[in-house]
Formats: sequence, C-alpha cells, structure tokens
Amino acid sequence: MTTLITGARGKVGQAVINRLHSAGLSVRAASAKPAELTVPAGVEVVELVLDRPETFQDALRGIRQVFLYPEPGGIHDFIKAAEVAGVEHVVLLSSSSVLGPDAENDPLASHSLKVERALADSDLTCTFLRPDAFASNALGWAYFIGQNMPIQLAYPDAQIAPIHPADVADIAVEALTGDSLTGRAVTLTGAQLLTFREQLAVLADVLDRDIPVVKITHAEAEEQMGQYMPAPMVGSLLALWAAASAEPAVIADTTQTLLGGRPARTFQQWAGENAAAFTQN
Repeated sequence: MTTLITGARGKVGQAVINRLHSAGLSVRAASAKPAELTVPAGVEVVELVLDRPETFQDALRGIRQVFLYPEPGGIHDFIKAAEVAGVEHVVLLSSSSVLGPDAENDPLASHSLKVERALADSDLTCTFLRPDAFASNALGWAYFIGQNMPIQLAYPDAQIAPIHPADVADIAVEALTGDSLTGRAVTLTGAQLLTFREQLAVLADVLDRDIPVVKITHAEAEEQMGQYMPAPMVGSLLALWAAASAEPAVIADTTQTLLGGRPARTFQQWAGENAAAFTQN
C-alpha cells in the first residue's frame, strides 16, 4: 500500500516520509514544486497542485492513504479524485484553532476548518490531527536573538504547551500505520506549559547568553507584526496570546497519551537541537 504525502517540503511532511520509508513502506512525495524536494532514495516524487486537477491522476494512482496538508483551494475536486482513485484513508494535519468559538471567521482557523468540513462530507475515512502551538514557532525570534536585540512581546506571560514537530510526525505515522487513531480527531500539545518568557529563558540557557524580554502594548505589537503579516492574522494571534495570559492553555493529547506512554519531547530538547538557528543571523 502506497501512502501519498502532500506538502512534502514541510518539516512534518519530510519527517513522515523518512519514518515511513525507513520502515520499508511505500511512499510517494507530492509538492507543487517537486524539483525542490529532497527525499530518500527510492521515494517517488510527483507534482500536486490542488487548484490544478490535471495533476491529481498521477499523484493518486495506486494510493490508498493520504497525509494531507490543509489547503482549501481545490479541496473538493481533490476529494472527488481521491474517491475515484480508491483512496481509503486521509490523515489531515489540521490545527487546534478550528475548535475556537468563531473558527469560521478566524483567519488562523478557517483555512483548516474548510478542509476538515470538506473531508467530513466525503466518503473517505478521515483522521484529523489538530496540533496547537509548535515549538518551532520560536524560530520567529531567531533574527532578533542573532542580532542581540531584545524580544518585544505584548503577552510575554501567555502560557502555552508547545509541541515538538517530531512528536507530530510520530503521531501522524501512527495514524497512517496503525488503527488506534483511525477516524478520530485529536488535539495535540506538548506535555509542559511554558510562557513565552520561560521559552526564552530556555533558549538563553541553551545559548549561554542573556535574552532580554521587553513588554510592549497590544497596539505596539499590532503595528510591529502588521509589517509582515495581514492585519486579521495579527488580530487572531494577539487575541490568542491574550487569552493564554488570562487562562493557561489546556494540555491535550501528547505522545504520552497516544503512543503507548512514549514521553513527549520537551521544548528544551527542541531548543538544543535548533540552537544554531539562533546564532547565524
């Protein structure tokens, strides 16, 4: 049985490909830019663009499972093509944001929610993985840390439970190779609540240097973040962090609860593995 991995240039997608291939399972890697993919020898590479249905047939030929990144453009046509091709199971890398009170109108959530709903209305068996904040979001601080600049935050004490991307990949592989997660929707987090201030303290310890944290106003953060992302996205993120400052995020499913007691990787582990990213700017 061959598994199609979409979004194969992403960190989680790459990790899923490597794990399945190492286990001797047949994998096909798909991307809108297949020439840019780096995959293990023996892994087939194909072009797949969701708003170009002419790319579907080759990508889906002989496929029974799909690991899907959430892209709403063309999703209905893709689902129809998958059903015709005989696909039986789709594992979607969704987002915990779909559980928010106004997810339909939230730019963080609506992207994934549209794909979830399209899959739920199909004849395919679907598994939804809904990770919360990734530990790798801390890479957004890399430039400033590399330049010895303070980190300016409106909500430095927002408490979240960042998940290591490798844990997401492990859970995705279980969803694709086992039956314990089939048909379920699971919210994924790390096992430890950490404020942004505490995450930066971890990085400071790993890098053996001081990382100053400066608290700024909500309005100042809006102005700064608006320089590199759309205003609705800025508003959603700041609202999320404000809520996590007032009430800590909930620790949900982890590798400990989903993978037979396997300890979840920590933010400290992620920071140690990625220390070089904060020193090369």
